[in-house]
Amino acid sequence: MRAVVFGEYGDRSVLRVQDRPDPKPGPGEALVLVEASGVNYMDVYQRNGTYQVPLPAVLGSEGAGTVLSFGSDVRGLAPGDRVAWTGIPGSHAQQALVPADRLVPVPEELTTEQAAAVILQGLTAHYLTHDSYAARPGCAVLVHAAAGGMGQLLTRIVTHLGGRVVATASTPQKRDLAEAAGAVRAVPYDEALDAVREVTGGAGADAVYDGVGADTFDTSLQALRPRGTLVLFGAASGKVPPFDPLRLMSGSYYLTRPTLGHFIASRAELLERAETLFGWVAQGIVDPAVTGRYPLDAVADAYAALEGRRTTGKLLIIP
Repeated sequence: MRAVVFGEYGDRSVLRVQDRPDPKPGPGEALVLVEASGVNYMDVYQRNGTYQVPLPAVLGSEGAGTVLSFGSDVRGLAPGDRVAWTGIPGSHAQQALVPADRLVPVPEELTTEQAAAVILQGLTAHYLTHDSYAARPGCAVLVHAAAGGMGQLLTRIVTHLGGRVVATASTPQKRDLAEAAGAVRAVPYDEALDAVREVTGGAGADAVYDGVGADTFDTSLQALRPRGTLVLFGAASGKVPPFDPLRLMSGSYYLTRPTLGHFIASRAELLERAETLFGWVAQGIVDPAVTGRYPLDAVADAYAALEGRRTTGKLLIIP
């Protein structure tokens, strides 16, 4: 099979498409024919060494496809079953080995491409809006980078739950996308504080969902109401520098830096969140808009678009 491999940490130049032996499933594993895999910042962090992984490694951490075979101890699967997964390394390849208990069945109403496009970001958006800060009717939240795949999902889900979203995005076209996803206001980054004050009557946001990091962190804190929650879930612009926790005292703010793995640790929780998410997709509440499809040989182009923040919606690798 062919796969995207990196043998050292670095920029996109370390990526290589190589022929590798076809994997063989062992106990508890399934071998899946990968029909689509998602392009994510998690993969960037692994490639550049922010998240350390054993090297050499196959890039990619989410995908969807059909089951080819599985270990003799695996129950509940059959060849041809359509499945999706996230948080499993090695997904930018023609075949992937996935622990069977990490596979999620793809319902008939969804294509495997839709499942691959939504599984990581959608599950993340679910726990962010239900656990990190539980969005509720009447709440007001600020969503940064709201035209991206993650930002649009957060905006749609908060709106579905009855909340109001103030969105930031860098261009008029991206702000139009954020408003189409449900944002009550979409503004440039430097206008976020004024927009939050206008929408909330000066009270401040109940929460900020911030996946940008270094460039937006200070604004995010300033946008909160007293006892508001800053949910820092990414660092697209770089890591937030160390800061004095006393800064939180000015508004008795809550700060959390969650990660998906802790919110789908059990199979029951994984399936429960995935069932809700896929139901939203089937009902049209969530739209996993795919705006770019790349073959394995163009994987560097896909990540150039992602890292350059030139994207809207979701990018997929089609092995």
